[in-house]
Amino acid sequence: MLDHIHVRHRPGGLPHQGLLSAAGRTIHCCLGRSGIHPLKREGDGVTPSGSYNLLFGFFRKSGVGLLPSMLPMSRINRESGWCDDPANANYNRFVKLPFSASHEKMMRDDRLYDICIVMDHNILPRKRNAGSAIFFHQTRENRGPTEGCVAIDPDEMRRLLPVLSTFTTMHIHP
Repeated sequence: MLDHIHVRHRPGGLPHQGLLSAAGRTIHCCLGRSGIHPLKREGDGVTPSGSYNLLFGFFRKSGVGLLPSMLPMSRINRESGWCDDPANANYNRFVKLPFSASHEKMMRDDRLYDICIVMDHNILPRKRNAGSAIFFHQTRENRGPTEGCVAIDPDEMRRLLPVLSTFTTMHIHP
C-alpha cells in the first residue's frame, strides 16, 4: 500500500510539466496548463497545490478492463458524467447522463479517463467556482496539459493502481 505521492513542477519545464514521486520512483506527469497554484478557480487550468486523499476511481471496461486496486473502482459507461456547473446543486459530483447542466463525459474518445481516480479537492465542503473534476488520470497521447488534474502515462498508472488506496495522499507542491 502506498501512503504518499508527491507532485511538483519539473524544473526548467513548461508550466504543465511535472514530476511525480511514488514507490521509490520519479516519473514525468502532466499538470494543468497554468501550472500549480494554491488558488484554484473553475476553468483556470490550475492544478491546485495541497494534500489530497484519493477517494475512489473509475475505469473503462473496453479500454483497460478491471485492474487490481485497493480503491473502490466503478465502471464508466455512456451515462457517466461529472457536473462542472458551479450553479448546479450537483457541482463537482458524479451525474447520470443525459444531464442538463454543464458536465464532463467520463467515457471519452481519448484514453484520459480509462483509469481515473477522484481526489478530495473541493469535495467536502464544496465551494462554488473552487474547481471541479480534479482527477488523477492518464495522459493524452501527446502528453499535453490537463485542465487542472495530474496525469501519468497509462503504463505507469497500471503499475501504481494496485498500491493505491483511500489511505494514499497526493501532495502537490508549487
